[in-house]
Amino acid sequence: MPARAGDALHTPAVRHAGPDVLSLALMDARNRVLQWLALCETAATARGEALTATPGDVLWLAGHAGWFAEFWIGRNTQRYQGPACPARPLRLASTEACADDWWGDTAHGAARRPLPDAATTRAFLLEQLESTLELLGKAPQDDAGLYFYRLALLHEDLRSEDMLAQAQRCGMHVPFAAREQGRSLPALSIPGTRWSPGAVPGGFVFDNEQWRHEVELPEFEIDAQPVSWAQFVEFVDDGGYDRPQCWHPEGWAWLQQLAQGDGRRGPRYVEQIGGAGGAVLQQRFGRPVRLAGHQSAMHVTWWEADAWCRWAGRRLPAEVEWECAAVTAARRGFDWGQVHEWTAGTLRPWPGFSPGPWADYSQPWFGRARVLRGASFATRGRLRDARFRGFADPADDLRFVGFRSCAA
Repeated sequence: MPARAGDALHTPAVRHAGPDVLSLALMDARNRVLQWLALCETAATARGEALTATPGDVLWLAGHAGWFAEFWIGRNTQRYQGPACPARPLRLASTEACADDWWGDTAHGAARRPLPDAATTRAFLLEQLESTLELLGKAPQDDAGLYFYRLALLHEDLRSEDMLAQAQRCGMHVPFAAREQGRSLPALSIPGTRWSPGAVPGGFVFDNEQWRHEVELPEFEIDAQPVSWAQFVEFVDDGGYDRPQCWHPEGWAWLQQLAQGDGRRGPRYVEQIGGAGGAVLQQRFGRPVRLAGHQSAMHVTWWEADAWCRWAGRRLPAEVEWECAAVTAARRGFDWGQVHEWTAGTLRPWPGFSPGPWADYSQPWFGRARVLRGASFATRGRLRDARFRGFADPADDLRFVGFRSCAA
């Protein structure tokens, strides 16, 4: 039975949604992208500037969201094959002659010519959405027929969060606040069990979630909440950034490379940390904000998270430990959703993996990226899934990322 709109529109259940719910969700996702685009335009205008039109920035990300949907739906003559569709199907031309050059990803020649302005980008987004919704009304109502509509939806949700991260990077004043972390709770003991990470067939599945398998998990202890600023300040005040024994060798090399420039004495965007009173002042969307000690440390690289754990005599959780705790210990106080969270593992394929049609999604990152779990204050509800496998380069601190620890 198709999911009801109230059940699926803003939840991970949208992965199983039918055309009616998907059409609402696609409009919702596009409205969010257009909202961020408008807010960033306003912020740029207030500073007497135009939106930066370079790959990876807010304006490019907005256009890329529409390009991706057209690339895999409107232009894809084999879209109804679903995950069996080849990575390079026979494609039609775009409705915008320069689309691939303007908004294509790196595999398809991103930005080989100057990007268009916001008005042109907005017009493309509106036209492309109308075309997608028209095609959705004619699509087969099975998992294969709806696969690329679900993929385009979740891709757009990912890109809308990236837009907010870029607004933070550029210091744009966007009225968006992080959720406050609740009162501190003691670490949780999770009994040993056989846990089954991974997806089961049915609905939409990202390729790196293939497939469900069993893992033996010994008993472990894990923080109930992400590491707070107060906890991170202790590391800074104890000379953590000057002690190579606290760092992974590659992390120490990364830190020393930064020392050749402005150096690094705290997470990204931090202007003041530690010292008398243990204050933390961090730039949030163009404005300095004094952060409460109980709030989650944010914009932390994997190297810094790992160094803090070494300093504290703890360790980062394995991704399966994190997932097990998030699913089984929520009623005992396991709190997540303020920040994406680093885990110990390097991204690797699970048993049964095969690349999806969007082959550039995860496969190029195997053996390189570190796994992220959870969600941030900026993540859309459709992606707030304890079993979702995110990932990023270990030096990535642009995202809204923190971490929690386990007993060593």
